[in-house]
Amino acid sequence: MALRQILTDEEPALHKKCRVVTEVNDRIRTLIDDMTETMYHSNGVGLAAPQVGVLRRIAVVDAGTGLYQLVNPIILEQTGSACGMEACLSVPEKQGYVLRPENIVVEALNRNGEKIRIEADGYLAVALCHEIDHLDGIVFTDRTIDPTEEQIAEAERRAQEATEQLGLNEEEPDEPMPQVDVSTLRGKRRIRLVKPTIGG
Repeated sequence: MALRQILTDEEPALHKKCRVVTEVNDRIRTLIDDMTETMYHSNGVGLAAPQVGVLRRIAVVDAGTGLYQLVNPIILEQTGSACGMEACLSVPEKQGYVLRPENIVVEALNRNGEKIRIEADGYLAVALCHEIDHLDGIVFTDRTIDPTEEQIAEAERRAQEATEQLGLNEEEPDEPMPQVDVSTLRGKRRIRLVKPTIGG
């Protein structure tokens, strides 16, 4: 496995639709392994192939419920709508409110070319939607909204749920850490949860 460079928002590759993978071979599996290592190294919860400059429909996600390595993922069903705060490894130092479905069903191939089906809600649904958007050339800033007070409160609630799902705890007083956004973290870490701020 090897770390890959993560492209940032100004790169044209991030705004192009990716091609379907026709064969899950060793080359694809190497890419999947590299993406997985890069995601974890960068403290991300997801990474899509175009973020490392490869225009193929491949994404990896670990939103605290286990690792998903997905080839040609598609959303078959979606229900509900909820507002949450999102960030992205390819759009550093930016956050925004985004509306996402509350529940989704995703179909994809795994690293062995076998068809899998994922029923997701909460933070996992958000992460999957975020990464699948990347495969269509969409970044979260394309979907940001000007939230109502109710949506801001909902985003705070969902952020807390994400914290719990990722196994995160409040930082201990004797171990100072900078404020970070939960959407760019994975694993069991101590963090201070960022409260969304409203611009004028």
